Amino acid sequence: MSSHTDQDPRLHAIKTNIRVVPNFPKPGIMFQDITTLLLDPKAFKDTIDLFVERYKAKNISVVAGIEARGFIFGPPIALAIGAKFVPLRKPKKLPGKVISQEYTLEYGRDCLEMHVGAVEPGERALVVDDLIATGGTLCAAMDLLERVGAEVVECACVIELPELKGRDRLNGKPLYVLVEYLEM
Repeated sequence: MSSHTDQDPRLHAIKTNIRVVPNFPKPGIMFQDITTLLLDPKAFKDTIDLFVERYKAKNISVVAGIEARGFIFGPPIALAIGAKFVPLRKPKKLPGKVISQEYTLEYGRDCLEMHVGAVEPGERALVVDDLIATGGTLCAAMDLLERVGAEVVECACVIELPELKGRDRLNGKPLYVLVEYLEM
């Protein structure tokens, strides 16, 4: 369920600027393409503003963005709320020592890595990604942060696919989403 009421006119513009691409990256997947949202500066700004409005007073010290589309939304949110940005990357993309977490997703398996020392015990973290489907990626991100002693305050996504029940895998961790799409 979306954390916003549909009465905020910004949400309509955000939702209508997201393109759905059938059968990508494989047959049966209805890919939610946020690149079309990025082409509309006002809708993109509204997306960031909605997140900033929610998190500016929550004492977040770390915004952890999930590769790759979490890198689009995470840094401007982090800057606006005065937090550091920590990238959670695919394997072998970060130099130096990392910790890793494998996970399953809607169409396969993957792994996230984070630099050792990027997040300190006791820091308050926000996990940001473009979309939650089955919840595997968000769970891996939370696991990485919690393994180093961070408190994950919330996960934030632009889009939720509620039929895939990813929210149910978050073990009660709050999830904030702007728009929902039902599978067709």
